[in-house]
Amino acid sequence: MAPPEPDIRSSPFPLRQQLARLGWQTFCAVFMRLSPRPFHGWRSFCLRLWGARIGAGCRIYPGVIIWAPWNLECAENACVGDGAELYNPALISLGERAIVSQGAFLCTASHDYEKVLFPLVAKAIRVGRDAWIGARAMVLPGCEIGEGSVIGLGSVVTRSTPPWSVCAGNPCRVVRERYTRE
Repeated sequence: MAPPEPDIRSSPFPLRQQLARLGWQTFCAVFMRLSPRPFHGWRSFCLRLWGARIGAGCRIYPGVIIWAPWNLECAENACVGDGAELYNPALISLGERAIVSQGAFLCTASHDYEKVLFPLVAKAIRVGRDAWIGARAMVLPGCEIGEGSVIGLGSVVTRSTPPWSVCAGNPCRVVRERYTRE
């Protein structure tokens, strides 16, 4: 017996969330994207209006794409560079002084390919304090970037990384320990 035909017209997101996203995208296009680069405080204020928890001194650049601000936490002095995309049907949490570089992609959701209708599966991403996600790196659902970890340019993080390590590659792996100099 053949599996049932998937209903590709239905969305895994409730209508209320779809409407909230439409409102957010419209608001973002006018009030965030058009704001001058140094207006980090303004963008933090805008994100807070939409439910984001943003600490003092955060730097969110105007070219950032945030799917759902109500699922975003940024501790003090966190930074998200232009062109970074935070696809967050589940929570994305950035620790103190965490950096997400230009063009990085943090993705908290995927689909269960073992089921006929490919239901959405969402898992939070946590980025530890003093961690740095390099440009064009990708972080997959459910991963935790350890405190002080550095993720190299273009890496694909498929599982959590240990604290104070330098990780790179596809799939991302530990290349060496990280030592800091004050």
